Amino acid sequence: MSRIPRLPSSLLRVAACTSVAALALTACGSGSGSGSTSSGSGTVKVGLITKTDTNPFFVKMKEGAEKAAKENGAQLMTAAGKFDGDNAGQVTAIENMVAAGVKGILITPSDSKAIVPAIAKAKAKGVLVIALDTPTEPESAVDALFATDNLKAGELIGEYAKAAMKGKTAKIAALDLAPGVSVGVQRHNGFLKGFGATEKDVACAQDTGGDQSKGQTAMENCLQKNPDINLVYTINEPAALGAYTALKAKGREKDVLIVSVDGGCTGTQAVKDGKIAATSQQYPLKMAAQGVKAVVTYAKDGKKASGYTDTGVTLITDKAQTGVTSKDTAFGLENCWG
Repeated sequence: MSRIPRLPSSLLRVAACTSVAALALTACGSGSGSGSTSSGSGTVKVGLITKTDTNPFFVKMKEGAEKAAKENGAQLMTAAGKFDGDNAGQVTAIENMVAAGVKGILITPSDSKAIVPAIAKAKAKGVLVIALDTPTEPESAVDALFATDNLKAGELIGEYAKAAMKGKTAKIAALDLAPGVSVGVQRHNGFLKGFGATEKDVACAQDTGGDQSKGQTAMENCLQKNPDINLVYTINEPAALGAYTALKAKGREKDVLIVSVDGGCTGTQAVKDGKIAATSQQYPLKMAAQGVKAVVTYAKDGKKASGYTDTGVTLITDKAQTGVTSKDTAFGLENCWG
């Protein structure tokens, strides 16, 4: 896999702030608003709606969008839900951005299905809508998708876990995301596929919302249900660190293999420290930067981005396994986020 350079953080700050029910909607960049698809000075308005504004993944995505907007002379408006799953808040954000005259909206859907009607209304008004990170259901509900191949991300850690288990019978705990979120389903299914397992091979499955404390509780519940668990799949690294905490409290941290997805700096450091065996690293800066550029292109020449663009994924581990392509944590820390 080609090397993906780490983009520097942008420190562009807000020009105006408006409180919106359940969200913070902020206009960033140059130009003043005019209620049309661009400002009076001709600046293209781009909207970015993330699931939350606290998760480091989405913080880094926003930084990437701010940097790309500045480089392309665009005006960025941002919004984020109060929590992961805040569909109502994202609907409100879409409506407010359309009213503000954005030319395009970049969105990480909190609910891949429930957000579709609001997206359809925006598209009907000529707004380009691009999903970042998380596909809608159906994927064709948006004009384009810029994202990690989450199925592949899951497959990579599944293949790694299979090799690392070295023939031992796996008793699997799956610490998942939440119902209705396609990214969680894809990672889970990819892990099972890569490992060569099915749902019947999962000894315990718990939803964590990608939260560290919930990951710890989920792991505690799984250990109570099946004390012999020896392999833990987690939706992301916060959930993985929660699982590690629960395992350490039981003295099991050295004999249970934990694999995860995301590649944030904290998670990658946890791989280096031996708390997580391997993780699949993704690149939010790249998603956001490409999305902003696509909206600016659409505003200038009417060319719409379409289909799926894979923004890359790399398996990160310091304990490489034969037959599984990976990079070490030195590479991971150089290219991480958060």
